Amino acid sequence: MRLAVYTDYAYRSDGVRRYGQRAFVVFLEMLRGEVERLVLVGRLDPESGSSHYPLHEDTELVGLPHYESLAKPLAVARSLVLSLVLMWRMLDDVDVVWVLGPYPHSVALALITIARRRQLVLGVRQDMPSYVRLRRPQQRWMHFSADALEAVWRLLARRYPVIVVGPELEENYQHARRSLTIAVSLVSERDFVSVEDALARSYDGELVLLAVGRLDAEKNPLILPDILTLLRADGRPWRLIVCGEGLLQSELRERVTELGLAQYVDLHGYVPFQDGLLDLYRQSHAFLHVSWTEGFPQVLIEAFASGVPAVATAVGGVPAAAAGAALLVAPGDAAAAARELERIAADPDLRRELVVAGLERARGVTLEAGARSVATFLASTLASPA
Repeated sequence: MRLAVYTDYAYRSDGVRRYGQRAFVVFLEMLRGEVERLVLVGRLDPESGSSHYPLHEDTELVGLPHYESLAKPLAVARSLVLSLVLMWRMLDDVDVVWVLGPYPHSVALALITIARRRQLVLGVRQDMPSYVRLRRPQQRWMHFSADALEAVWRLLARRYPVIVVGPELEENYQHARRSLTIAVSLVSERDFVSVEDALARSYDGELVLLAVGRLDAEKNPLILPDILTLLRADGRPWRLIVCGEGLLQSELRERVTELGLAQYVDLHGYVPFQDGLLDLYRQSHAFLHVSWTEGFPQVLIEAFASGVPAVATAVGGVPAAAAGAALLVAPGDAAAAARELERIAADPDLRRELVVAGLERARGVTLEAGARSVATFLASTLASPA
């Protein structure tokens, strides 16, 4: 099977190697061992340089004209027009095209794939309308655009198979012709800690609370200092480590300073999973997820595999996928999150229950298992007429 995969991500090149900027490219690269040929399609940053995730030399890259943001429609339109020829040519030598969306370029590539009679498989990683409304609350035109793109994507899914992330998106696409529900994981089978090592973690001294994710509105990072303030009441020894970057990075730093927490908070920026983040999981006493919306966050799987007890917001696909393996709270409720974290710190039996359940849950969604599942589903489409 010769496979092409489109995502609305930016890639970079330093003239020697090509790089992906988001961790999802690690999952895509894992497909390389399951297919004859892997072609990644996405925006190519015109500035030379490296990034977080180098691509394998055998992975092909079709770099589309770059644009900074979907909030700049003229730049998006210019890129789209120039991308059409590149997309058309790319289809000469592929059998199956997995198009993640819905984005303007996703819709265009899906329609071209249909016209060229190649096998089309759709992909959905997030609830686009909810994502746009949380990220751009004042830009109504973007809300209408997201609704239109979502409607087109669901209509296409009635005729073409779709791969969705998490049970909430599975529900959204319940009328699809065929579907596969996955949980994207970067956790390899070799990354798991043992139950014994996880439970040997001492909770007697300073307690490290880890939060990982983009520092953008839909992830709600500005609530983190408020939760830490509640945890440190009466001098309790909690420290917060935040890994991620985004539009709210400066505001988060200001909020930490405003609350007098600077000496108790470490803002690490983006930390690649195998180059520091995995160690931070294993050194932490609790993991905290605070998003307003979510498909199913891969960071929860990473925490589970590291044997870290977790507190997560009951949004999107999280309750169905993490119930029993994490303590769930309402989004935006700092007091509830702090209470549940205190329960974890005080109750060894609760920690054991969460650690054991989390490890069991993560073992079913490893990087290798996810890639095999997706590759099998994509290959099965070749048995049907385009």
